[in-house]
Amino acid sequence: MAEVAQISSPIGLVAGGGVLPFAVADSLLARGITPIIFALNGFCDAAALHRYRHHWISIGRFGRLQKLLRAEHCRELVFIGAVVRPSLSEVRLDWGAIKVIRAVMAAYRGGDDHLLSGIGQIFEQDGFRLLGIRDVAPDLLMPAGCLTRATPDGSTVADIAKGRAVLAALSPFDIGQGCVVIDGHVVAVENIGGTDALLASVARLRAQRLIRAKPRRGVLVKAPKIGQNLRFDLPALGPRTIAGAVAAELAGVAVVAGHTVVAEPQPMIEAADRAGLFITGMPT
Repeated sequence: MAEVAQISSPIGLVAGGGVLPFAVADSLLARGITPIIFALNGFCDAAALHRYRHHWISIGRFGRLQKLLRAEHCRELVFIGAVVRPSLSEVRLDWGAIKVIRAVMAAYRGGDDHLLSGIGQIFEQDGFRLLGIRDVAPDLLMPAGCLTRATPDGSTVADIAKGRAVLAALSPFDIGQGCVVIDGHVVAVENIGGTDALLASVARLRAQRLIRAKPRRGVLVKAPKIGQNLRFDLPALGPRTIAGAVAAELAGVAVVAGHTVVAEPQPMIEAADRAGLFITGMPT
């Protein structure tokens, strides 16, 4: 397991959608570190926020976020949670963002890793320290080995290796972090729609009989991009991923141990065991 970075309390969590921001907050609280959530309008789950100190912010309001971070004495921050990338024309920039508009525009000229790294650099240049889940909540990282009763068979091990090779080859293009391989055939690659959309597309292809493989064949492979900034946008795994893999009639899911986040491990493992799917952590 990765070592926890030396961090100060409180720490700011810039939170998008999903359960992950709250899992990180709970992990910090368990270690006596105060999380302060800066919830992104339109993305963060309002119903769960009442348990934490928080502020609402909008994408593009860099100046407001920096002011709030300083007021709350947050020297360090983490970007966490799902966000649908808006076009730059849809973002209402405040004066703090306008002052660094060239850097903002440069960050937008690339994939998600390029964007997040660019935004992170803006905050670092203003004196903040950017951390990732591997720094602040290593207990949420996927361990090595199989977590489930089911395990990959020989042909599935070959599919996993092929999926990993595909993701490595696609890394320079900053496209996605997942693909589905069935009996040696790459049937789908993750794009801007994310993992849920990837698995839904495989389920549709099966329903249309464009995928003729037998049910319970194939694997979802997830891995960070080669050279990715591991403070941002690590692959994530949870019960919803397993539900998607069941609908896609796959045999299981393989992710990179230590480089994948699992926010709800027990419900995820139980769901996989009920369906007879495997979940395995691949070595780095």
